[in-house]
Amino acid sequence: MSGNMDTSEPAGADQTPMEGSAVEGATDKEHGVLYVGVDMGTSRTSVSASNGVRETLASVVGYPKDVVARKLLKRDVVFGDEALEKRLSLNLYRPLEHGVLKSGDEHDGDKNLEAANALLRAAVAMCRARKDELVYAVIGVPAQASIHNKRSIIDVARESVDSVMLCSEPFAVAYGLDMLEDALVIDIGAGTTDLCRMHGTMPEDSDQITLTYAGDFVDRELSAALEQSCEGAQFTLGMVKATKEKYSFVHGQEEPVIVDFPVAGKPQPFDITKDLLESCKKVVPPIVEALGRLVGSFDPEFQHKLRSRVLLAGGGSQIRGLDRAIEDEMKTTLGGGTVIRIEEPIYGGANGALKIAHDMPEDFWEKLK
Repeated sequence: MSGNMDTSEPAGADQTPMEGSAVEGATDKEHGVLYVGVDMGTSRTSVSASNGVRETLASVVGYPKDVVARKLLKRDVVFGDEALEKRLSLNLYRPLEHGVLKSGDEHDGDKNLEAANALLRAAVAMCRARKDELVYAVIGVPAQASIHNKRSIIDVARESVDSVMLCSEPFAVAYGLDMLEDALVIDIGAGTTDLCRMHGTMPEDSDQITLTYAGDFVDRELSAALEQSCEGAQFTLGMVKATKEKYSFVHGQEEPVIVDFPVAGKPQPFDITKDLLESCKKVVPPIVEALGRLVGSFDPEFQHKLRSRVLLAGGGSQIRGLDRAIEDEMKTTLGGGTVIRIEEPIYGGANGALKIAHDMPEDFWEKLK
Protein backbone atom coordinates (compact mmCIF):
# COMPACT_ATOMS: atom_id res chain seq x y z
CA MET A 1 0.00 0.00 0.00
CA SER A 2 2.76 2.37 -0.77
CA GLY A 3 2.13 5.10 -3.28
CA ASN A 4 1.12 8.72 -3.50
CA MET A 5 -0.38 8.86 -0.03
CA ASP A 6 -0.48 12.00 2.08
CA THR A 7 0.05 11.50 5.80
CA SER A 8 -0.40 15.13 6.74
CA GLU A 9 -3.04 17.74 6.07
CA PRO A 10 -4.92 17.20 2.80
CA ALA A 11 -3.97 20.50 1.15
CA GLY A 12 -2.77 19.80 -2.34
CA ALA A 13 -3.77 16.14 -2.17
CA ASP A 14 -6.87 16.26 -4.34
CA GLN A 15 -5.30 13.89 -6.86
CA THR A 16 -4.83 11.02 -4.40
CA PRO A 17 -7.34 8.32 -3.48
CA MET A 18 -6.21 8.13 0.13
CA GLU A 19 -4.99 10.61 2.69
CA GLY A 20 -4.92 10.69 6.47
CA SER A 21 -4.57 12.50 9.75
CA ALA A 22 -4.63 11.69 13.45
CA VAL A 23 -5.15 13.22 16.84
CA GLU A 24 -2.65 13.44 19.65
CA GLY A 25 -2.15 10.15 21.46
CA ALA A 26 -3.17 7.91 18.55
CA THR A 27 0.15 6.03 18.61
CA ASP A 28 0.00 4.73 22.16
CA LYS A 29 0.95 1.09 21.64
CA GLU A 30 -0.37 0.11 25.06
CA HIS A 31 -3.85 0.31 23.64
CA GLY A 32 -5.57 -2.09 21.31
CA VAL A 33 -6.90 -0.79 17.99
CA LEU A 34 -10.35 -1.20 16.52
CA TYR A 35 -10.27 -0.70 12.74
CA VAL A 36 -13.40 0.75 11.19
CA GLY A 37 -14.42 1.23 7.57
CA VAL A 38 -16.98 4.00 7.07
CA ASP A 39 -19.12 4.73 4.02
CA MET A 40 -20.52 8.13 4.99
CA GLY A 41 -23.14 8.79 2.33
CA THR A 42 -25.79 11.35 1.53
CA SER A 43 -28.61 8.91 2.31
CA ARG A 44 -27.08 6.23 4.55
CA THR A 45 -23.93 5.79 6.61
CA SER A 46 -22.57 2.25 6.89
CA VAL A 47 -19.76 0.92 9.07
CA SER A 48 -17.77 -2.32 9.14
CA ALA A 49 -15.47 -2.94 12.11
CA SER A 50 -12.67 -5.38 12.83
CA ASN A 51 -14.68 -6.82 15.75
CA GLY A 52 -17.29 -8.11 13.30
CA VAL A 53 -19.85 -5.32 13.75
CA ARG A 54 -21.63 -4.15 10.61
CA GLU A 55 -24.33 -1.50 10.92
CA THR A 56 -26.05 1.14 8.81
CA LEU A 57 -28.22 4.14 9.60
CA ALA A 58 -29.88 6.91 7.64
CA SER A 59 -27.64 10.00 7.36
CA VAL A 60 -30.17 12.15 9.19
CA VAL A 61 -29.82 14.01 12.49
CA GLY A 62 -32.72 15.62 14.37
CA TYR A 63 -32.89 18.07 17.27
CA PRO A 64 -36.12 18.60 19.29
CA LYS A 65 -38.04 21.67 18.14
CA ASP A 66 -39.15 22.77 21.60
CA VAL A 67 -39.53 21.70 25.23
CA VAL A 68 -42.56 19.52 24.41
CA ALA A 69 -40.59 17.64 21.78
CA ARG A 70 -37.69 17.30 24.20
CA LYS A 71 -40.04 15.85 26.85
CA LEU A 72 -41.50 13.42 24.31
CA LEU A 73 -38.17 12.21 22.95
CA LYS A 74 -36.22 12.34 26.23
CA ARG A 75 -33.07 13.11 24.21
CA ASP A 76 -31.26 16.10 22.79
CA VAL A 77 -30.46 14.45 19.45
CA VAL A 78 -32.02 11.64 17.39
CA PHE A 79 -30.44 9.76 14.46
CA GLY A 80 -31.29 7.70 11.43
CA ASP A 81 -34.63 6.10 10.72
CA GLU A 82 -35.94 7.12 14.13
CA ALA A 83 -35.26 10.76 13.27
CA LEU A 84 -37.27 10.34 10.07
CA GLU A 85 -40.13 8.73 11.99
CA LYS A 86 -40.16 11.55 14.58
CA ARG A 87 -39.48 14.34 12.08
CA LEU A 88 -42.58 16.36 12.99
CA SER A 89 -41.04 16.94 16.42
CA LEU A 90 -37.56 17.66 15.11
CA ASN A 91 -35.43 20.12 13.22
CA LEU A 92 -33.93 17.72 10.70
CA TYR A 93 -30.47 17.99 9.16
CA ARG A 94 -29.02 15.91 6.34
CA PRO A 95 -25.42 17.11 6.69
CA LEU A 96 -24.14 15.49 3.51
CA GLU A 97 -25.02 16.56 -0.02
CA HIS A 98 -23.56 14.81 -3.06
CA GLY A 99 -21.53 12.78 -0.56
CA VAL A 100 -19.76 15.78 1.00
CA LEU A 101 -20.56 18.23 3.79
CA LYS A 102 -23.18 20.78 2.86
CA SER A 103 -22.15 24.38 2.55
CA GLY A 104 -24.32 27.46 3.00
CA ASP A 105 -24.52 30.57 5.13
CA GLU A 106 -22.67 30.65 8.43
CA HIS A 107 -25.64 29.40 10.47
CA ASP A 108 -26.48 26.49 8.14
CA GLY A 109 -22.82 25.59 7.83
CA ASP A 110 -22.41 25.46 11.60
CA LYS A 111 -25.54 23.34 12.05
CA ASN A 112 -24.54 20.94 9.29
CA LEU A 113 -21.08 20.62 10.81
CA GLU A 114 -22.63 19.94 14.22
CA ALA A 115 -24.97 17.35 12.66
CA ALA A 116 -22.09 15.69 10.79
CA ASN A 117 -20.14 15.41 14.04
CA ALA A 118 -23.13 13.85 15.75
CA LEU A 119 -23.77 11.46 12.85
CA LEU A 120 -20.21 10.16 12.77
CA ARG A 121 -20.15 9.79 16.56
CA ALA A 122 -23.31 7.71 16.33
CA ALA A 123 -21.88 5.58 13.54
CA VAL A 124 -18.64 4.94 15.43
CA ALA A 125 -20.57 4.22 18.63
CA MET A 126 -22.42 1.43 16.79
CA CYS A 127 -19.05 -0.32 16.39
CA ARG A 128 -18.94 -0.84 20.17
CA ALA A 129 -15.22 -0.18 20.73
CA ARG A 130 -13.90 -1.21 24.12
CA LYS A 131 -12.81 1.52 26.48
CA ASP A 132 -9.16 0.47 26.09
CA GLU A 133 -9.28 0.52 22.27
CA LEU A 134 -8.18 3.26 19.92
CA VAL A 135 -10.36 3.69 16.83
CA TYR A 136 -8.62 3.90 13.45
CA ALA A 137 -11.09 4.74 10.69
CA VAL A 138 -10.93 4.81 6.91
CA ILE A 139 -13.76 6.91 5.47
CA GLY A 140 -14.96 6.73 1.88
CA VAL A 141 -15.61 10.01 0.05
CA PRO A 142 -16.72 10.79 -3.52
CA ALA A 143 -14.01 10.18 -6.09
CA GLN A 144 -13.60 13.87 -6.91
CA ALA A 145 -14.40 15.48 -3.56
CA SER A 146 -12.79 18.90 -3.26
CA ILE A 147 -9.81 19.62 -1.05
CA HIS A 148 -12.06 21.80 1.14
CA ASN A 149 -14.54 18.99 1.76
CA LYS A 150 -11.81 16.44 2.42
CA ARG A 151 -10.38 18.73 5.08
CA SER A 152 -13.85 19.26 6.56
CA ILE A 153 -14.49 15.53 6.82
CA ILE A 154 -11.11 14.96 8.46
CA ASP A 155 -11.90 17.73 10.96
CA VAL A 156 -15.24 16.10 11.74
CA ALA A 157 -13.62 12.69 12.15
CA ARG A 158 -11.03 13.99 14.62
CA GLU A 159 -13.79 14.35 17.22
CA SER A 160 -14.89 10.71 16.91
CA VAL A 161 -11.80 8.61 16.16
CA ASP A 162 -8.14 8.49 17.05
CA SER A 163 -6.82 8.24 13.51
CA VAL A 164 -8.56 8.91 10.21
CA MET A 165 -7.80 8.28 6.57
CA LEU A 166 -9.88 9.14 3.50
CA CYS A 167 -10.21 7.05 0.35
CA SER A 168 -12.36 7.36 -2.75
CA GLU A 169 -15.53 5.27 -2.49
CA PRO A 170 -15.17 3.29 -5.73
CA PHE A 171 -11.53 2.54 -4.91
CA ALA A 172 -12.67 1.12 -1.56
CA VAL A 173 -15.20 -1.13 -3.32
CA ALA A 174 -12.55 -2.49 -5.71
CA TYR A 175 -10.02 -2.95 -2.91
CA GLY A 176 -12.50 -4.90 -0.83
CA LEU A 177 -13.11 -7.31 -3.72
CA ASP A 178 -9.40 -7.64 -4.62
CA MET A 179 -10.17 -6.35 -8.09
CA LEU A 180 -7.29 -3.95 -8.41
CA GLU A 181 -6.63 -4.28 -12.13
CA ASP A 182 -8.64 -4.43 -15.35
CA ALA A 183 -11.87 -3.27 -13.72
CA LEU A 184 -14.23 -0.30 -13.81
CA VAL A 185 -16.21 0.44 -10.65
CA ILE A 186 -19.59 2.20 -10.65
CA ASP A 187 -20.65 3.17 -7.11
CA ILE A 188 -24.18 4.59 -7.16
CA GLY A 189 -25.15 6.43 -4.01
CA ALA A 190 -27.87 8.93 -3.24
CA GLY A 191 -25.92 12.10 -3.93
CA THR A 192 -23.30 10.93 -6.42
CA THR A 193 -22.38 8.15 -8.80
CA ASP A 194 -18.62 7.59 -8.63
CA LEU A 195 -16.64 5.75 -11.28
CA CYS A 196 -13.06 4.52 -10.94
CA ARG A 197 -10.72 2.82 -13.39
CA MET A 198 -8.51 0.17 -11.76
CA HIS A 199 -5.29 -0.86 -13.51
CA GLY A 200 -2.99 -2.30 -10.87
CA THR A 201 -1.78 0.98 -9.37
CA MET A 202 -3.18 3.70 -7.14
CA PRO A 203 -5.81 5.49 -9.24
CA GLU A 204 -5.15 9.09 -10.16
CA ASP A 205 -7.61 11.91 -10.77
CA SER A 206 -7.81 11.00 -14.45
CA ASP A 207 -9.00 7.51 -13.47
CA GLN A 208 -12.05 8.80 -11.57
CA ILE A 209 -15.30 10.56 -12.44
CA THR A 210 -18.07 11.81 -10.16
CA LEU A 211 -21.62 12.34 -11.46
CA THR A 212 -24.73 13.74 -9.77
CA TYR A 213 -26.99 11.33 -11.69
CA ALA A 214 -27.71 9.19 -8.64
CA GLY A 215 -30.50 8.24 -6.22
CA ASP A 216 -31.56 11.77 -5.28
CA PHE A 217 -31.73 12.67 -8.98
CA VAL A 218 -34.11 9.76 -9.61
CA ASP A 219 -36.25 10.82 -6.63
CA ARG A 220 -36.62 14.35 -8.03
CA GLU A 221 -37.38 13.12 -11.54
CA LEU A 222 -39.98 10.65 -10.28
CA SER A 223 -41.59 13.23 -8.03
CA ALA A 224 -41.94 15.66 -10.94
CA ALA A 225 -43.41 12.94 -13.15
CA LEU A 226 -45.94 11.87 -10.52
CA GLU A 227 -47.07 15.46 -10.00
CA GLN A 228 -48.09 15.46 -13.65
CA SER A 229 -49.62 11.98 -13.92
CA CYS A 230 -51.22 11.41 -10.49
CA GLU A 231 -53.86 14.11 -10.43
CA GLY A 232 -54.82 15.21 -6.93
CA ALA A 233 -52.33 12.89 -5.23
CA GLN A 234 -50.59 14.10 -2.09
CA PHE A 235 -47.07 12.86 -1.45
CA THR A 236 -43.71 13.98 -0.15
CA LEU A 237 -40.23 13.43 -1.54
CA GLY A 238 -39.70 10.96 1.31
CA MET A 239 -42.71 8.93 0.14
CA VAL A 240 -41.36 8.99 -3.41
CA LYS A 241 -37.95 7.80 -2.21
CA ALA A 242 -39.52 4.92 -0.25
CA THR A 243 -41.58 3.94 -3.29
CA LYS A 244 -38.51 3.98 -5.52
CA GLU A 245 -36.50 1.88 -3.07
CA LYS A 246 -39.25 -0.74 -2.94
CA TYR A 247 -40.27 -0.94 -6.60
CA SER A 248 -37.51 0.59 -8.78
CA PHE A 249 -36.65 -1.22 -12.01
CA VAL A 250 -35.28 -0.62 -15.49
CA HIS A 251 -35.66 -4.10 -16.93
CA GLY A 252 -37.67 -7.27 -16.45
CA GLN A 253 -40.74 -5.87 -14.67
CA GLU A 254 -43.87 -7.75 -15.77
CA GLU A 255 -46.51 -6.69 -13.25
CA PRO A 256 -47.74 -3.08 -13.01
CA VAL A 257 -46.55 -1.03 -10.05
CA ILE A 258 -49.63 0.20 -8.17
CA VAL A 259 -49.22 2.43 -5.11
CA ASP A 260 -51.65 4.30 -2.88
CA PHE A 261 -51.40 8.06 -2.43
CA PRO A 262 -53.93 10.11 -0.46
CA VAL A 263 -56.31 12.32 -2.38
CA ALA A 264 -58.08 14.80 -0.08
CA GLY A 265 -57.20 12.49 2.80
CA LYS A 266 -58.47 9.28 1.17
CA PRO A 267 -56.00 6.68 -0.19
CA GLN A 268 -56.35 6.13 -3.93
CA PRO A 269 -54.45 3.63 -6.13
CA PHE A 270 -52.20 4.94 -8.93
CA ASP A 271 -50.35 3.05 -11.63
CA ILE A 272 -46.83 4.52 -11.60
CA THR A 273 -45.13 1.83 -13.73
CA LYS A 274 -44.24 4.06 -16.67
CA ASP A 275 -43.12 7.03 -14.56
CA LEU A 276 -40.94 4.79 -12.39
CA LEU A 277 -39.32 3.10 -15.37
CA GLU A 278 -38.60 6.33 -17.24
CA SER A 279 -37.22 8.07 -14.13
CA CYS A 280 -34.86 5.20 -13.27
CA LYS A 281 -33.67 4.84 -16.87
CA LYS A 282 -32.40 8.43 -16.91
CA VAL A 283 -29.26 7.50 -14.96
CA VAL A 284 -28.12 4.93 -17.53
CA PRO A 285 -26.92 7.13 -20.47
CA PRO A 286 -24.74 9.48 -18.36
CA ILE A 287 -23.19 6.52 -16.53
CA VAL A 288 -22.31 4.77 -19.78
CA GLU A 289 -21.05 8.03 -21.28
CA ALA A 290 -18.68 8.35 -18.31
CA LEU A 291 -17.63 4.71 -18.73
CA GLY A 292 -16.86 5.51 -22.36
CA ARG A 293 -14.62 8.40 -21.31
CA LEU A 294 -12.65 6.17 -18.95
CA VAL A 295 -12.35 3.38 -21.51
CA GLY A 296 -11.57 5.67 -24.44
CA SER A 297 -8.76 7.46 -22.63
CA PHE A 298 -7.09 4.20 -21.55
CA ASP A 299 -4.33 2.16 -23.24
CA PRO A 300 -6.04 0.69 -26.35
CA GLU A 301 -4.48 -2.73 -25.78
CA PHE A 302 -6.34 -3.05 -22.46
CA GLN A 303 -9.65 -1.31 -23.20
CA HIS A 304 -11.46 -4.59 -23.88
CA LYS A 305 -10.48 -5.82 -20.40
CA LEU A 306 -12.03 -2.77 -18.75
CA ARG A 307 -15.27 -3.17 -20.69
CA SER A 308 -15.50 -6.83 -19.73
CA ARG A 309 -15.36 -6.25 -15.95
CA VAL A 310 -17.59 -3.41 -14.80
CA LEU A 311 -18.50 -3.63 -11.10
CA LEU A 312 -21.85 -2.19 -10.01
CA ALA A 313 -22.02 -1.15 -6.34
CA GLY A 314 -23.79 1.20 -3.94
CA GLY A 315 -27.41 1.46 -2.85
CA GLY A 316 -28.50 2.58 -6.32
CA SER A 317 -27.22 -0.66 -7.81
CA GLN A 318 -30.29 -2.36 -6.30
CA ILE A 319 -32.52 -0.95 -9.05
CA ARG A 320 -33.77 -4.15 -10.65
CA GLY A 321 -32.31 -4.83 -14.07
CA LEU A 322 -29.80 -1.98 -13.88
CA ASP A 323 -26.85 -4.23 -14.70
CA ARG A 324 -28.68 -5.47 -17.81
CA ALA A 325 -29.69 -1.93 -18.83
CA ILE A 326 -26.09 -0.68 -18.55
CA GLU A 327 -24.88 -3.66 -20.59
CA ASP A 328 -27.45 -2.91 -23.30
CA GLU A 329 -26.39 0.74 -23.43
CA MET A 330 -22.73 -0.29 -23.54
CA LYS A 331 -23.47 -2.58 -26.46
CA THR A 332 -24.97 0.34 -28.36
CA THR A 333 -22.35 2.98 -27.54
CA LEU A 334 -19.18 1.04 -26.66
CA GLY A 335 -19.54 -2.16 -28.67
CA GLY A 336 -20.28 -4.34 -25.65
CA GLY A 337 -19.35 -5.00 -22.04
CA THR A 338 -20.09 -7.08 -18.96
CA VAL A 339 -21.54 -5.65 -15.74
CA ILE A 340 -21.21 -7.52 -12.43
CA ARG A 341 -23.42 -6.47 -9.52
CA ILE A 342 -21.54 -6.92 -6.22
CA GLU A 343 -23.15 -9.08 -3.55
CA GLU A 344 -23.31 -6.53 -0.73
CA PRO A 345 -24.14 -3.14 -2.21
CA ILE A 346 -24.89 -1.48 1.14
CA TYR A 347 -21.62 -2.56 2.75
CA GLY A 348 -19.30 -2.76 -0.27
CA GLY A 349 -17.66 0.61 0.44
CA ALA A 350 -17.41 0.09 4.20
CA ASN A 351 -16.03 -3.43 3.78
CA GLY A 352 -13.37 -2.16 1.39
CA ALA A 353 -12.47 0.74 3.67
CA LEU A 354 -12.07 -1.72 6.56
CA LYS A 355 -9.77 -3.90 4.45
CA ILE A 356 -7.66 -0.84 3.60
CA ALA A 357 -7.42 -0.06 7.32
CA HIS A 358 -6.33 -3.62 8.08
CA ASP A 359 -3.67 -3.51 5.37
CA MET A 360 -2.10 -0.27 6.55
CA PRO A 361 1.13 -1.21 8.40
CA GLU A 362 1.40 0.00 11.97
CA ASP A 363 4.25 2.38 11.23
CA PHE A 364 2.11 4.11 8.61
CA TRP A 365 -0.61 4.86 11.14
CA GLU A 366 2.00 6.20 13.54
CA LYS A 367 2.99 8.79 10.93
CA LEU A 368 -0.54 10.20 10.71
CA LYS A 369 0.12 13.47 12.52
